[in-house]
Amino acid sequence: MDKFYRTLKGIAAVAVMGAVVMAGTAQHARAQAAGGQAAAQTAQPQKKVKDQGEYDIYNNVLKDVGAQTWPKLLQDLDTWAQKYPDSDYKDDRLYYYVQAYSGGNQPGKELDIAGQLLAKDLKTVFKDPKQVLTVLYMTCVNIQKAPAATADQTAVGEKAAHELVDFVPAYFVAANKPAATSDADWTKTGTDLTTLANGTLRVIAMRPGMELLQKYRTEKDVKYCEPAEASLTKSLQQFPDAAIIAYNLASAALCQRAAKPEKIPVAIYEFARAAATDPSLGGSADPKAVDTYLTTLYTNYHGKDDDGLKQLKELASKSPFPPADYKLESSTDIDKRKEEEFRAKYPQLALWLSIKSQLTDTNGEKYFDDQLKGSAVPKLKGVIMEARPECRSKELLVAVPEPDQQGTPQSVITLKLVADDKPDALTGKPDTGATAEIQWEGVPSSFTKEPFMLTMDTEKASITGLNMTPCAPPVKKSAPKKSAPKKSAN
Repeated sequence: MDKFYRTLKGIAAVAVMGAVVMAGTAQHARAQAAGGQAAAQTAQPQKKVKDQGEYDIYNNVLKDVGAQTWPKLLQDLDTWAQKYPDSDYKDDRLYYYVQAYSGGNQPGKELDIAGQLLAKDLKTVFKDPKQVLTVLYMTCVNIQKAPAATADQTAVGEKAAHELVDFVPAYFVAANKPAATSDADWTKTGTDLTTLANGTLRVIAMRPGMELLQKYRTEKDVKYCEPAEASLTKSLQQFPDAAIIAYNLASAALCQRAAKPEKIPVAIYEFARAAATDPSLGGSADPKAVDTYLTTLYTNYHGKDDDGLKQLKELASKSPFPPADYKLESSTDIDKRKEEEFRAKYPQLALWLSIKSQLTDTNGEKYFDDQLKGSAVPKLKGVIMEARPECRSKELLVAVPEPDQQGTPQSVITLKLVADDKPDALTGKPDTGATAEIQWEGVPSSFTKEPFMLTMDTEKASITGLNMTPCAPPVKKSAPKKSAPKKSAN
């Protein structure tokens, strides 16, 4: 979580903004310190110090601010508050407390003090707009830094951010630009402050969901994932263009995948949303790492499909949430769908491939003996590769080619012709080759794994599609001629 907040501070150029604001504050402090009591009373004619003692304390406070000695400043402010609790300069004192706690890295206390000022109209409380800017800026920074902001502190931070958004365009005009500041720097400062304010609102919106995600990561308990998803969904609805919210929403959905695998496509969509809109996540991440993670997750779930991922990014770039018809199949679902389509298109081939798969398995012989041998197999389809003998064949060697198979298919089934459980034979010569397709029903009788061959007993009547040519009649051997008896010489 600490890393997360350090990252979000980078949404705006916080260090640069701090230098700008503090420079203005120091200038204001030096001006008041140089003018002394009279200058202070001239700047705020309605205010008066109680006595010389309060003046001296006030003067010390201004010097501390100018020197940015925060521990000394807090000490002098506490002395001032104890000795002069009802000072006319109570609001100014709170203003310096804001700087002391911010400079001393005590964000919670800064927010508590800032809350007292923000309960009023800052533009009325402070005549110098730079003081208004300082309070709003420092409060935005500190609500981001606060490790466990209370509900009241969060409300103060949110109010400061909204007021800063409204204050920037009114203040950053040409009339207020210091002579030594370029137009470009002046414009950039205002832009960066607006970015800071909007970033603060995003941090506030994200914080509940991020804290739940952090509890999940720390405690390894998925009970935090669903409420984190619900919270970050609201955040993304509020800031639809925030890639960092989409990314963490995806994480909250993904951590539920064991019990709810249907969350995986949602998570992949949100990761794609982040990668498509801002893979740097507002400057907090390595864009290449974010894209690589998305690609790996997509491929592991859906399978390698470069065009599909590209199309998903294009879809996700258009909307922070998946459209109603969004669907991303898992590789398992794709295989199952393709298998069902294959079975519907090639039912006989699918049946054979299932039988063959089990026969070639390590327990293939057991499968044959226990389940296949002697059991009638539904009609199969194949091509006759060889007939034995070629004419009046008693066995047909059959191949079962797959669609688009290249090369000569190998015989995997021997059809043994039987009739009344006795050997039988065809009456002609069957066609053979890749076009000699037949269908048959039979009963497996034997099996060898190496080389693979399944023998099935089948009757001629169970074979369809068989084309035969008549066999040449057998050549009858003529009886040898009897030689005439020799006549006797007598």
